[in-house]
Amino acid sequence: MEKRYQVFVSSTFRDLQDERRIVIQTLMEMDCIPSGMEIFPALDQEQWDFIKKVIDDCDYYLLLIGGRYGGLTPEGISYTEKEYNYALDKGMKIVAFIHKKRENLSFDKSEIRGTRVTP
Repeated sequence: MEKRYQVFVSSTFRDLQDERRIVIQTLMEMDCIPSGMEIFPALDQEQWDFIKKVIDDCDYYLLLIGGRYGGLTPEGISYTEKEYNYALDKGMKIVAFIHKKRENLSFDKSEIRGTRVTP
């Protein structure tokens, strides 16, 4: 039996919903098992413990970066960055897709003059 890879998809949410949907669909077409924030809200320590467990079960961490930083944790970093740091510290295989021309993003998909805007 061929191995099916589980991939944790991480990004800010509202601004990258279409992109996430495409990535998740593509992963399923590649016979991978996508995991991500669709199955949980990142709000408190109990949820963070669950998110870490999901990341631990994955083979890859896939990061989508657009024009937003995202909602902040109590530590003052975004939940996306917290997930990324966790995957990095674990030594996971990380794949990142970064929007090449942030200046071309629509207003609702970017930060306002360097100020963090939560989704």
